[in-house]
Amino acid sequence: MTAAVPVPPTAAVEGAAPPPSVDERVAEKAAAVARRRLSSPWASVVAIVLAIVWTTPTLGLLVTSFRPARDITRSGWWTVFTEPRFTLDNYHAVLDPDATAGLTAFFVNSLVITIPAVVAPLMLATLAAYAFAWMRFRFRNTLFVAVFALQVVPIQVTLLPLLTMYVRLNLNGTFWSIWLSHTMFGLPLAIFLLHNFMREIPRELVEAARVDGASHVRIFFRLMLPMMRPALAAFGIYQFLWVWNDLLVALTFAGPGKGTAPMTVALFNLVGSRGTAWYLLSAGAFVSMVVPVVVFVALQRYFVRGLLAGSVKG
Repeated sequence: MTAAVPVPPTAAVEGAAPPPSVDERVAEKAAAVARRRLSSPWASVVAIVLAIVWTTPTLGLLVTSFRPARDITRSGWWTVFTEPRFTLDNYHAVLDPDATAGLTAFFVNSLVITIPAVVAPLMLATLAAYAFAWMRFRFRNTLFVAVFALQVVPIQVTLLPLLTMYVRLNLNGTFWSIWLSHTMFGLPLAIFLLHNFMREIPRELVEAARVDGASHVRIFFRLMLPMMRPALAAFGIYQFLWVWNDLLVALTFAGPGKGTAPMTVALFNLVGSRGTAWYLLSAGAFVSMVVPVVVFVALQRYFVRGLLAGSVKG
């Protein structure tokens, strides 16, 4: 009768998964500690306190926008809990196109400015990103580095040369000057982000399409664009919020009139000419917030997927 040979504890069992390495065990332990800390009651209390502190000013502005003008000058917004009096006159004054403080024309101008200023850089950046990612040509890397370096150029430095050029071309004070400016300012970041997203697409997919005889145009429209919806939505939201809330470019190229000035210029003028009219400023601020909130909520799932794109593989 033969004695059983003891199996060393470090011997690997055939078909079993290899034991985790030291780095993997350290990472799992750190993740468990972080998970335990973030799910603790104290973390929940801190998160609730931060949420309350962050939303209290917005709540006060919202309440102020519905309060009568006389109540705003006499007491703070928190008195609505003891003396609740609300009115829609503030929003009627802001949305009335015939009123001196009406923002309807400026609201339409903001839409006219923002939509092309988002679509144009997305279209151009998508084409350029595909060329940098999947097409071979001379000085490709040099040009990509040059495009990436344009992000460090301050916008303020470019305003005077652009204004001089627009005046010579009779474009200043028109929508074309604002569209061109926002497109130029948004292109470097858009090309960089979309290029990095395209590089994460498996090369085997592109090579398989080429084997089947697909051209670059067919690969771009049939393969790349459907897979790039999260990245396009993520940058589209960033660009939309930036253009919608922009004041510097609008003041420089649009002018103060109702012909091309957006909402930000109108609110800026309200602050200057009606600095004590908080009932108009608060109502106008919430009117300007409606469209960005709707856009963010509508594209939220694509936005989150676009932020996480490229962070993991597999």
